[in-house]
Amino acid sequence: MENLRIMPVTNMELVYSVYAVADAIWHQHYTPILGEEQVDYMVEKFLSPEALVEQINSGYEYFLFSYDYTFAGFAGIHEEDGKLFLSKLYVDEEFRGKGIASHMFQKFIEICKMRNLKGIWLTCNRHNTNTLAVYEHLGFLKVREEVTDIGNGFVMDDYILEYEIK
Repeated sequence: MENLRIMPVTNMELVYSVYAVADAIWHQHYTPILGEEQVDYMVEKFLSPEALVEQINSGYEYFLFSYDYTFAGFAGIHEEDGKLFLSKLYVDEEFRGKGIASHMFQKFIEICKMRNLKGIWLTCNRHNTNTLAVYEHLGFLKVREEVTDIGNGFVMDDYILEYEIK
């Protein structure tokens, strides 16, 4: 995929870029599902520059990707209990359907194989039907449901999905 560039987030300039991309994608994608107030809260709680730096300092790895020299999305991963936690994988609406998510997923499989990890797991909002369909198409299986209180009167109502590395 020659038009795609993947950049590890290693400095504050890229952290701020992730935040800007995240803010745009989350408002565009999640406002109809969660409402603007919850999206604002979650972006600040989980994707603000301070939150991203704290996550990176605790072992999360972030990647910013561009397509044709325009920021197209980002991903965040973390090793947990012999598996790779796919914390975040978001592609801007303008760049969906170009194979970016599938390409990134293959990169995560390669990372798992290099690190001898036995699978990938993630959380996905139960009402995020299009994204759930993409993950199921990639081979993820729903293993359970989880409701998590995230504060300020909001919850995350998610499926936990897993992919086994063969």
